[in-house]
Amino acid sequence: MTAGRVSRPVLFLGMSLSMRVIGLAGWSGAGKTTLLTRLIPEFANRGIAVSTIKHAHHAFDLDTPGKDSWAHREAGASEVLISSARRWALLHELRDEPEAKLPELLARLSPVDLVIVEGFKRDPHAKLEVYRVANGKPPLHPQDDSIVAVASDTPFPQAGRPVLGLDDIPGIADLLFARAQPLAEVLERAREEA
Repeated sequence: MTAGRVSRPVLFLGMSLSMRVIGLAGWSGAGKTTLLTRLIPEFANRGIAVSTIKHAHHAFDLDTPGKDSWAHREAGASEVLISSARRWALLHELRDEPEAKLPELLARLSPVDLVIVEGFKRDPHAKLEVYRVANGKPPLHPQDDSIVAVASDTPFPQAGRPVLGLDDIPGIADLLFARAQPLAEVLERAREEA
């Protein structure tokens, strides 16, 4: 991978044809978020624009009870867009709708060079498994062909795919970018699996 700015994505129907997608998968407590917060600055230093998608298994809120935007959602608004001079956020209430699938979420992102998906470990996109022995959980990669590599605190000599140390941030970044799938490929595979 060369240093410098990656070329800007070409847009088609609002989606980037050159956007690439890779996931981080692992059990809770494996260190996915910690690894991701170390990788994002590494990619930024290389001139690679990154967005992330994080799956939550529980109810979550980005809004503060009692604030105006919270009151708008509680009153029944389908979407509330909050904007300031520093950031904006769009909150979409599902109400009785089913949870959004990964392809729907990917389509909502602004174009970037790389999207890193944390969670969605059962989806078929390419993923890096984050594994820690202390979790006491079995590794995911023996049963998941979409895991292209493992970042671990223990060796896996029979893994059948690259295994990197959790602290090898440059090596993990190289691997993630090399193994990331084009957005069109991720969307096509999701259609096939549906």
